[in-house]
Amino acid sequence: RAISIVERLRDAVDALAFKAPVAHVYNPLVYAWPSTRAYLDRFARRDIDALFLGMNPGPFGMAQTGVPFGEVGLVRDWIGIHERVGKPPKEHPKRPIEGFDCTRSEVSGQRFWGFAKDRFHSPERFFRRFFVWNYCPLVFLEASGRNLTPDKLRESERRELFAHCDDALRALIDELAPSRVVGIGRFARLCLERVVGDGLPVGEIL
Repeated sequence: RAISIVERLRDAVDALAFKAPVAHVYNPLVYAWPSTRAYLDRFARRDIDALFLGMNPGPFGMAQTGVPFGEVGLVRDWIGIHERVGKPPKEHPKRPIEGFDCTRSEVSGQRFWGFAKDRFHSPERFFRRFFVWNYCPLVFLEASGRNLTPDKLRESERRELFAHCDDALRALIDELAPSRVVGIGRFARLCLERVVGDGLPVGEIL
């Protein structure tokens, strides 16, 4: 069911339009779907200890691999996912999608999955207790190639986008039934508080 939830989110947000300063929008749930589907199929399970939630894909992480915080080396060599990655319809020349051939490193992915590897040793041990997801699946780039985070979008664009993301997050939490939810950063924590209310303990890590 987690795959169906994400498929609905993928299609809903892919139909949205954004104005300047947004110049390019990448949806890795479309062009990197084989990786995302493999990640969900292998690791999404019920009755976990916690769901960790990030903001949206980084340009050298999930944007390249389709896996949240998806630093190429750790996704390929530790998590064990290495699927074909396509291209977004409109690619920024300064932010090409190279998939698992990308040589740039996603710092947040190095930190998060590096912690998981050091602490739990195998992905199976980590995912037995936890799952990791992003609130928003889209990457927003300005004309310069600068990354634009979802909280900086126009208010009307945020409202429409966040409605879809809230619905998907609520459904995913219902499906995974975590004991608690943890925002990776303040934005993610606020999204979790809005969606779960008093229903679950909400935490935050930097």
